[in-house]
Amino acid sequence: MSYLTKNYNRKKISFKYGKGSFLYSTNGKKYLDFVQGIAVNSLGHAHPKLINAINKQSRKLWHVSNAFQIPEGEILAKKLAKKTFADYVMFQNSGAEATEAAIKVARRFFYSIGKPKKNRILCIKNSFHGRTLAAIYASGSKKMTEGFGPKVTGFDHFDFGNHESLKKKITKNTAAIMVETIMGEGGIKVIPDWCLRELRKICNKKNILLILDEVQCGIGRSGDFFAFEKSKVKPDIVPIAKGIGGGFPIGAVLMNKKVASGMTAGTHGSTFGGNPLAMTVGNSVMDIISNKKFLKNVKSISEYFLTNLIKIQNEYPNIIKEIRGRGLLIGIQLKTDQAKFIKKLMENNLLTIRAAENVVRILPPLNVKKNEINQSLKIIKKVCSELN
Repeated sequence: MSYLTKNYNRKKISFKYGKGSFLYSTNGKKYLDFVQGIAVNSLGHAHPKLINAINKQSRKLWHVSNAFQIPEGEILAKKLAKKTFADYVMFQNSGAEATEAAIKVARRFFYSIGKPKKNRILCIKNSFHGRTLAAIYASGSKKMTEGFGPKVTGFDHFDFGNHESLKKKITKNTAAIMVETIMGEGGIKVIPDWCLRELRKICNKKNILLILDEVQCGIGRSGDFFAFEKSKVKPDIVPIAKGIGGGFPIGAVLMNKKVASGMTAGTHGSTFGGNPLAMTVGNSVMDIISNKKFLKNVKSISEYFLTNLIKIQNEYPNIIKEIRGRGLLIGIQLKTDQAKFIKKLMENNLLTIRAAENVVRILPPLNVKKNEINQSLKIIKKVCSELN
């Protein structure tokens, strides 16, 4: 009997250790892990530099309150600011906390300039911004909000790709537009660069803020440090998490100087956010992933992976409808049963995870090797052949 609640439909498998792209189960099987904690283990399992960083810091200091200065956090904030659009960083523990904090930052900014009624956030319907009460209502999904009333107000929604709907939903009370640059849970749907540029223009014209949620697609996952960089757009606020900790819980909100002006002492806090142990790990991850050579390799191996997945799609058009994504955030949209396909992959020692719109989500570590990609391609092709 398990004493854990039943809010997860867990597969009947557990693991004793991992190394790089692989997980080793308690019953002795070796799996190619293309879930990686849902885009969390950006450098794979048991990366030696991260182990060394944790070991060294754990012997010195784990946690102190944010009532005091934390040098490790100052260093990581500076690295993030120097690498990105941001002027200021506010550390959290998770993606949901980061998106909630981003909403608070947007609302607080307008409050601080004497516009307290400018507080509504406009989001894509059936998007995903986390599992907290405000985040599920921001996502606009009936499935996620069912049974969690009363409704958290302050959110409006438009359909993905419908700019006319978006424009009509903007009112004098709209404070911000918040979208995932690449929708992960929603089916690996990439918001085109022209669309991001249009969103920026709309925000400028209407005096509202642009929040780009890069919790899943950020920190090198797209092949760029941030997925929005390709569009040359500068957002006002960006929540991040997942990949920045390489498996250690870290979240953050990046923001420009204008919006940061509203976050004065006492307006937000976090007991664990920005603790020395987390910040030390984040600094190590940042040093590796922000390297231009590293990101160039992510793009190169992604191109190879996507090209070969499209070849499999062309060979099995009855099975695969579309190959989606950018970088190493990849989706295979199926014409066949999603659960069966994922189960077959797992039986052939490849771990993947579902997304909406009948999509199989594929999330290798960013330092995945070419021979590991080839191994996954072989398995995917085999499963397509079996189900064809």
